[in-house]
Amino acid sequence: MRGQAQLLVNTPEIELWPGGLLRARSNRDARALARARHVLRRKRDGRYLAADLPEGLLPLVPHLPREPGIDDALRALEFAPAHARPGIDVIPTLPLHRLETRLDRLGIDPAGYAERTGLALVAEPAWLAFAGPDRFGRPLWLHVDAMRAWRNLRDAALRDGLVLESISGYRSHDYQLGIFERKRARGQDVDDILTVNAAPGYSEHHSGLALDIGTPGEPSAEESFEGTPAFDWLCRHAGKHGFTMSYPRDNPHGIVYEPWHWRFSR
Repeated sequence: MRGQAQLLVNTPEIELWPGGLLRARSNRDARALARARHVLRRKRDGRYLAADLPEGLLPLVPHLPREPGIDDALRALEFAPAHARPGIDVIPTLPLHRLETRLDRLGIDPAGYAERTGLALVAEPAWLAFAGPDRFGRPLWLHVDAMRAWRNLRDAALRDGLVLESISGYRSHDYQLGIFERKRARGQDVDDILTVNAAPGYSEHHSGLALDIGTPGEPSAEESFEGTPAFDWLCRHAGKHGFTMSYPRDNPHGIVYEPWHWRFSR
C-alpha cells in the first residue's frame, strides 16, 4: 500500500528487524532468515538471537531465555506492526536510564558534558522506518517523518540532475558506544574522540532524524564534500524540505565542521 514503510521495532537491548533485510552469516542463519517474519538482533554486537517463523520462534543462540532484554523484545514482537502508518504524529521513545552507567565507564560526566557542549540527551525511537539502502547497500533506518522528507529531498535533487546518497542514518546508543570503545582501544583519548564524535546518548543520529549525505565520487563524511555541486544544492534547497546542517564551522557544540550531516526538523 502507498505510504507504508517497513519497520525496525526497537527495544533497549534488542532490535526486531523485518524479514528479508539481514544478510545470513551461516547456512543455519540462511535457512531461518529466508522464512523469518522478524529477526531478533542484539544491539551491542549485532548477533542474531532468534527468528520469528510462521510456526513459532526459532532460537539462534544457546540459552535465549537468559538473554538480557529478551522479555521486552518478545513483548514488542507480540504487538509489532508490519508497516508504518501515515498520519502518526508521536512515536514513543525508549528510556534513558542505561546511559549514566555507560557514560561513567567512559569517564564522561553527563551534567558537565551537556553544559560544555549545549547538547541534550537524545532518546531512541521505539520504531523506525526503512528508507531504502544506503551508499554501501545497508538498510537505512530513519524516523518515519525524516524518511519521507529524505525521499522528497533526494528526488528533488535528482530532478535537478544531482545524485544524493545516504551514508548513515539512525544509530543506537550501543553503536555510538562501540565507536568510542574501538577508538579507545587504538589509544585515542576520550577528549580527542569527543571533538569528532558526540558522546553516546548525545548524537543526533540516535533520534532517527539526522543523516549523513554524500554524492557519487566523493569519500564519505569528508570536508571535501563542501566543494561539490551536491553540497551547494543542499545549501540552497534542503531547508525547503525541513533539513538543516547541524555542525557548521565554529559551531557552539565543539563538533568539527560536518558539511555532510543534516537534520530534519518536524
